Amino acid sequence: MEPVPQKRLSKKARFAYVLDYFLKHQPIAETELKYSSPYELLVAVILSAQCTDKRVNMITPPFFERFPTAERLAEAEVAEIFEYIRSCSYPNNKSKSLLGMAQKLTTEFGGIVPEDVDELQKLPGVGRKTANVIASVVYNKPALAVDTHVFRVSARIGLTTNAKTPLETEKQLLKYIPEDLVAIAHHWLILHGRYVCLARKPKCEQCPLTEVCKYYQRQL
Repeated sequence: MEPVPQKRLSKKARFAYVLDYFLKHQPIAETELKYSSPYELLVAVILSAQCTDKRVNMITPPFFERFPTAERLAEAEVAEIFEYIRSCSYPNNKSKSLLGMAQKLTTEFGGIVPEDVDELQKLPGVGRKTANVIASVVYNKPALAVDTHVFRVSARIGLTTNAKTPLETEKQLLKYIPEDLVAIAHHWLILHGRYVCLARKPKCEQCPLTEVCKYYQRQL
């Protein structure tokens, strides 16, 4: 791609450049969490809060062998759940959330993971980010989950401006990302933040987006 003069670069043009790059070079981008059902993904996403996907993927196989459905998990004790997830971050809180989620999912939703973001947030342990992940990944809804990677990458590149919260970031991104690209854009930004635009030391020398990145331009 040709260099883009920063002074003449509009927000719309910056988004177009970034989305065009990913469309051409990363047409397939998916969650790295391993799952085989909406229930399994919901559990995995709850576990992934402030925990790596790699760690979660180590925890979930024995967990799902013991608790293959929400109904089975709803019958468990917090102490037993804790033993299966103790190697992840905040296992005490997550054990309680998982049990509460399974019980409510079973009693109020018939064991079926809802697709509506507001309905999902009625489940214990499910905030807006988790709800957006489920709506997007499972049901292909135009929902954009903002985790620490998305928040950081969006601000650094200049896709967002002065966004102080995940919700502000989400609203600014949705304003410029076409609806049919919202679901995959979530993964593009996460993976870029996980492997290139690192929190402490971004790998700018490997980044294909430096031509339009405000953070990089400030380092020159």
